[in-house]
Amino acid sequence: MELWYTEKHSDNVGITLKASQSLFSGKSEYQQLDILDTVDFGRMMLLDGLVMVTERDEFVYHDMIVHPALFTHPDPKQVLVIGGGDGGSIREIVRHPGVELATLCEIDGLVVEKSVELLPSMASAIDGKHPRVKLHIDDGLAYIRDHQNSFDVILVDSTDPIGPAEGLFEEDFYRLVHSALKEDGIMVAQSESPFYHAEIQKNMYRNLRAVFPIVEMYQAFIPTYPSGLWSFAFASKRYHPVHDFDRSRATNRTFETRYYNEDLHLGAFMLPTFARENIRE
Repeated sequence: MELWYTEKHSDNVGITLKASQSLFSGKSEYQQLDILDTVDFGRMMLLDGLVMVTERDEFVYHDMIVHPALFTHPDPKQVLVIGGGDGGSIREIVRHPGVELATLCEIDGLVVEKSVELLPSMASAIDGKHPRVKLHIDDGLAYIRDHQNSFDVILVDSTDPIGPAEGLFEEDFYRLVHSALKEDGIMVAQSESPFYHAEIQKNMYRNLRAVFPIVEMYQAFIPTYPSGLWSFAFASKRYHPVHDFDRSRATNRTFETRYYNEDLHLGAFMLPTFARENIRE
């Protein structure tokens, strides 16, 4: 018998992947967690039946949620990830030698536990052994309330705006993030698909512009996400991701990347017309 996983992206469209086995299935206090081994995309994590990451294409998402902000900020030392329990964002952050501490605040301890066990290529830096990583199993809103003016960069590596992540798309949350950032801090958050989620984006970017003086969208190609076209919100107190980008620092980075590069950094902010219209002021 063949095992296939199908995620519906709309009532009439979806994606389907052939799986070889189920590695874990269980429910935490917050959500259903499944990890499957697929034939073409390797191990895949699902939360509440939706694809979060696969071993084959996770490098795109994690490169792009991390490196644009860390190469725009001139000296990021304290970096916080809210969500991101698979560990991929932390893995990329600690590749930057100037980062003194990368803090992961994930509400669901089961996600972290099973990522360390079953997704070690992503979770290599959150196994408790990395000297520059601190892990908190906590609600992100509560955590940043207690850490005002603390971070150079905050990355909101969340699921879709349903369930435990719903509050991470609201103006009140962005005001808390603004307060937790230092005076020249940067926030990046995943901001859904321009092709399928225009209404979510309109509300999200409206909320961000009510808080931050600089708000831009950038994009990446992620095959297993709805439509393959995904976006990220860049919100900053001071630095613009194009005008203030230090291209030479990105060019001379001390580590290799599979998706991000200095040309792509600039090109990712050049949006197709329909995506611009989604977030037009």
